[in-house]
Formats: sequence, C-alpha cells, structure tokens
Amino acid sequence: MLYLYSARSSSKMEGATPLVLCSQFVVMLILLLPDTSVAEPRSQIIQLICGNKSTVSVPNFVGTMETLSEQVRARGYGVAVTGTGPDATYGISQCYGDLSLIDCVLCFSEARTLFPQCFPYNGARIYLDGCFMRAENYSFYDEYLGPEDRRVCGNRTTKGSLFQQNARAAVQQAVANAPSNNGYARSQVSFPRDSNDTAYVLADCWKTLSANSCAACLQNASASMLRCLPWSKGRALYTGCFMRYSDTNFLNAITTNGGSSSRGKVVVTIIVVSSVVVLGVGAFIAFGVWKNKLIQKKRKGANDAEKLVKILHDISLNFKYSTLDKATGSFDEANKLGQGGFGTVYKGVLADGREIAVKRLFFNNKHRVADFYNEVNIVSSIEHKNLIRLLGCSSSGPESLLVYEFLPNQSLDRFIFDPIKGKALNWEKRFEIIIGTAEGLVYLHENTKTRIIHRDIKASNILLDSRLRAKIADFGLARSFQEDKSHISTVLAGTLIYGSRILSTWPINRKSRCLQLWSSSTGDCYWKTK
Repeated sequence: MLYLYSARSSSKMEGATPLVLCSQFVVMLILLLPDTSVAEPRSQIIQLICGNKSTVSVPNFVGTMETLSEQVRARGYGVAVTGTGPDATYGISQCYGDLSLIDCVLCFSEARTLFPQCFPYNGARIYLDGCFMRAENYSFYDEYLGPEDRRVCGNRTTKGSLFQQNARAAVQQAVANAPSNNGYARSQVSFPRDSNDTAYVLADCWKTLSANSCAACLQNASASMLRCLPWSKGRALYTGCFMRYSDTNFLNAITTNGGSSSRGKVVVTIIVVSSVVVLGVGAFIAFGVWKNKLIQKKRKGANDAEKLVKILHDISLNFKYSTLDKATGSFDEANKLGQGGFGTVYKGVLADGREIAVKRLFFNNKHRVADFYNEVNIVSSIEHKNLIRLLGCSSSGPESLLVYEFLPNQSLDRFIFDPIKGKALNWEKRFEIIIGTAEGLVYLHENTKTRIIHRDIKASNILLDSRLRAKIADFGLARSFQEDKSHISTVLAGTLIYGSRILSTWPINRKSRCLQLWSSSTGDCYWKTK
C-alpha cells in the first residue's frame, strides 16, 4: 500500500492542496502505527433473554438500576437489591476484566437502555461483548449453571486444524487461570509464532461466585463453546460466566507502568504528530462546515437543537452542573424526594436561598438524549397554574439534569396512601385537586400550539403546592401532535402494570377520554373509553 501511495503521489504532489497533503500525511502515519488493540467499550449486544412469568415492580426495578449505575461508575461492577418478597428486584451488572472504567460505564449505559425491552416480565439477562446484566425477583447470586445457558457461534468463516489446536490451548489456559485471578483471565496462543492462526480468548466469572463455582462454570462453558469449532468465533453465555474465542484480537490492550519504553515513545511521537496534523485539518474542515451551516441556516432556519439552545439562553434556563451538584449536596441520599420513570428527584438550595427540585435523569447516552430535549422543550413552552414550572436544566455535565420549582408537599400519593397525612384532604380539597388536574390536562390537550398527551397520569405525578393545589409533573413520557393531526396511534407508555392488545394500538385524539380506572386486588388496571 505504501508503494502504491508513493508511486501515484509523486506526480501530483506539486498541485496538491494543503488539505490533500495533510490527509495523505495522516494516512502514512496511521499506516506506520503498530498493530495494537485499541480500547473500546464493545457494546454490541449478543443476547437478551427475557423471563415470561412474574410481573416486574417498576419502582423496585428502577431503584436497583440506579444503585447498579452508581456502583458500576465507581468500580466496574455492581450488586443490588430493592424491595422485599416477590416484588423485590435483585440485580447484578459487571464489565469484563479488560475494559477500562470509562468503557465499562458506556457499555453499562447501552445495556441499561436495552434492558426494559423485557417489560412487563421480571427476570432478564443481557450479554454484551463488554458487559453483562441480570435482574430477577429472587437471589440468584450463587447460581452458575441454568437452563438458559447457551453458546453463540460465528458462521462466516471456518479455520483449519492449527487454529483449532491453538484455540483449545488458549481456552485451557484461561479456564485454569481465571478462578485464582478474581474470576478473570485472557490468553492468546500462536503456534507457530507469528502465524495467522493465533487464537484469542476471554474468560470472566461474576464476582458473586466462589472460586470453585467459577471453575465449574468455566469448565462447562468452555466445553460448550469449543463445539463451535471449526468456526472462527464462539461465545458461551452462561448463568455464572462468559467466555469468548476469536481469530481476531478483540481484547483491549493491557496498560502497564514502565516496561519497554522505546516502542512506546515511537507510538507516542507518532500519535502526537498525527494529532497535531489532524487538529489542523479538523480546524480547516470545521471552518468550511461552519460556513456551510450559516448558508443552510439562512435557507432552512434553525433545527430543533438550535431552537432549544436559543430557548435556554433567552429565558435563562441554563444551569451549571457544578451549581446543581452543590445545591443538592452532591445528590445526597438525605435530599432525595422520590423517583419516577426517567429519574430521581432531589431537593436543592441555591446560593440565593431558593429551593429547587432537581431531576437526575437515568440515561447518560445518546440513545435517550431526545427524551431530555423533549421534556425541556415541552415544559418550558407552557405556563398554567396546574402545571409544574421548569426553572432550568443542565446538559453539560456527566448526566442530564432538569430543575423545577420546589413544592413542599411533594406528590399526591404521599397523602392519599398515608392515614395521617390523608386527613388533610377532605372531600372539598380532593374535589379541588381533581378539578385542578382536569384543568391542567385540558390545557395540554386543547390550549397549547402543540397538543400534548401526558400518558402517565397517576398520583405520584400530581404534585401539591403549599395550599394543596394540584400541579401536573413528569412530562418525560409526553407525546405531542400538531393541529392538522386528528389522532395518533402510539405504543403503551407510562407506569407498567397491565396492558392488553387493544391498548397497544389505542388511538389518542381530542375526543378520547379515560372515564374510569378500576384497580383490582391483583393490581390489574382496566380502561373504559367512549
């Protein structure tokens, strides 16, 4: 490739533009880089296995996911349980041993986004190429074998006997080393040396297993996975462990202190020089892109993201992440007010003494950023006495935050389900709350430029101010449609308790009304419409 480049470029070098010259130089530098594994989160999904029996308790599931998220951020794995009895949610999440903590968090975020696909059933496990997650309504932490255990084989290329021999040897090494190495081992076998038949293997046991259980799991998993040979790739997805072999190096590089420095210095020098060149080329390209965007903006106007930024600046909605972190005491558990479908809410006090409510959204990746923009855009554009008021937001920190007015009485469910607080709600006050909620919904349905369907009205989403007046909150599941749309068909959203086939394609329009909602002793909900 270098020869072809030199032969073809020599005759054109004089007339080449600076951009072309820089690009060619970068290509040469990249070609000179040594063949090393580049760290990446390996967030490709391999298998999602859902249960089909019990119904999940959403509050307990959300609580477990939040605890796992905090633990994974701190140490790369987590074990958590929320609730008791059959409604409890036990969870575990773990990244494989060669992932950095940053890549681990990214992999966990991807897994968490996909995990709710198993709703409304309890019992789910997901295997990604870089991490694993499982949730059940019982303690499963000592399990290492089960009926769901399986292997996943590649089916594109086959390998000869030499690779198969190397693969078996590499698997044997990993199985032998992992139990005494905190459940993790990696190996590669290349015989003869520098051949094209190198085998790469990863073995990982869940940290809740003993060394003996880990060894038993890996023995069974490896025996199953090796049946994938002569295919070039294979994985074992087991209850207590994960194994993988491949003819390509998927393992992230091991970072060490010291060691042979000459090769490292060459790599660093090349990377630094190429980075400078790339930055220069990037700046040149960025200027051209920026200039082109200015022209496009004059023709087509600002896009949705630009409109949102303009809204934030025009009405001073933008908060610094550090300001909100300080206001909530670094999201101290003592300041926790409650949690909803998309986030946990904390009480905060700003430097000027104002009390606020900060919603700390669960998602922190690009898959769910649209929900954040949706809520900011919708809530900031409406004003009504029975709708919660948005004070601002923060999207510049490690997670997305929404800032609302603080209501000291919090949510309606804290009154109607509390025998003591419930006494404050006589029938006259309850009627006022009902009317206030209805007026807020009518405003959303009829009096806004873009009609808004909340889709998750419940007691915990009705907040009460100091005079016990209702204010509708939590527009994270809101759906809107324009004036020229008579109705929309939408999937079921909101609190997951019970859903029928009819509801999955229920048409929402301005004539649709939920007249009655009965709750049976088993918690099933039935809707009546006209």
